[in-house]
Amino acid sequence: MVKMTPLDEGKIRQGLVKYQNPDTTRKHVISVLNLYIGLQYEVEPFVFNDGSRKELFNLKGTIPVSYKGTCYNIPVCIWLMDTHPNNAPMCYVKPTADMSIKVSMFVDHNGKIYLPYLHDWVPHTSDLLSLIQIMIVTFGEQPPVYTKLRENTQSSSTPYPVQPFMPTPGSHVPGSNFPYPQNSQYSGGSNVYPPYMSTSSSVFPYPGYGSYGGTASNYPSQGYCSYPYPPITQPSAVAPGLDIGVGGTITEEHIKASLLSAVEDKLRRRLKEQFSQLLAELETLRRTQQELTTGSTHLGDIFDKLKREKAELEKNITILQDKEAELEKEIAKLSDNQSIDVDEAVTTIAPLYKQMLNAFAEEAATEDAIYYLGEGLRCGIIDLDAFLKQIRQLSRRQFMLRALMQRCRQKAGLAG
Repeated sequence: MVKMTPLDEGKIRQGLVKYQNPDTTRKHVISVLNLYIGLQYEVEPFVFNDGSRKELFNLKGTIPVSYKGTCYNIPVCIWLMDTHPNNAPMCYVKPTADMSIKVSMFVDHNGKIYLPYLHDWVPHTSDLLSLIQIMIVTFGEQPPVYTKLRENTQSSSTPYPVQPFMPTPGSHVPGSNFPYPQNSQYSGGSNVYPPYMSTSSSVFPYPGYGSYGGTASNYPSQGYCSYPYPPITQPSAVAPGLDIGVGGTITEEHIKASLLSAVEDKLRRRLKEQFSQLLAELETLRRTQQELTTGSTHLGDIFDKLKREKAELEKNITILQDKEAELEKEIAKLSDNQSIDVDEAVTTIAPLYKQMLNAFAEEAATEDAIYYLGEGLRCGIIDLDAFLKQIRQLSRRQFMLRALMQRCRQKAGLAG
């Protein structure tokens, strides 16, 4: 019986000290570690695609997955972003030395896990516990790993080939205290790759835990599940589909036909699975190519925008340099002219400027007179005939004064 060590919440809190939502993240982590005892937590550096490194909290270990009535422990690693739960975790399958990744629409050749739950991650609603339960359901239908081919094949006296990479039914897996299950799907020419079952003593299943039912709400009550042995089937002495003569004698032609048929079926299944794996890898490469194309277009737009901004900035710099030269020229003029006539600065000395100033003052007075005439008409002080007569005279005078000011400005070389 495995003893569960109590969680060190202080150490977990210390590992999440740099996270934006440490309390929420700690609750999610504790709920997972209390349920799945095959997982452990670490704080390790994670290297992103751009080469940057960041210390992130991760959960690594095994999760129980039920596949065809048998419970297996699948090794995974879940990295929590420092913005958790605002951003979805990064999940990977971590195969051991005797395992290989089985590429599918949910796992790529690097072991990264793609799930709709991760793609549609909702902050403060999605959680790690639900994520692991969905992993268990998905991997129960499509296992992410399989055992590698074994080099040393055991000799068999049966007249039909036995898979060389599988142990003989009833034999013991090295390092394990459990016999490999005698299941018809794993013996006698079958090409089904079983998911990896950990053989270390720390991940052996224990009796008394309910097996996984296959739905997200019916997850195991403990981190390990029971190991139900498949029904033992006695291998037949004759290969399936072998035609025996009337006398019951197996001839060499019968054995040859049986071997050819078994090899053909095996090669067909192997090619079909290889084709499926290559198709999944091709889909992953296409998705990567699409992302790179989108990124290249985005970078091109950024470069074009930077070029436009650079050209505009250079133009503004040229304008500022011209203004600076003009200011320096005016400052030099003021420095050379030491004597300043106060009367000339306050009152106009030149006749042209004086004429323009008098015209401006008279025009402003005319405008005020027009305004007050309008107010007198509105209040009933003057009648309409008197108003129109005075307005006609004042408007004519105002027009002449404005024309005079415009002419004076042109003669003085001032802006219009």
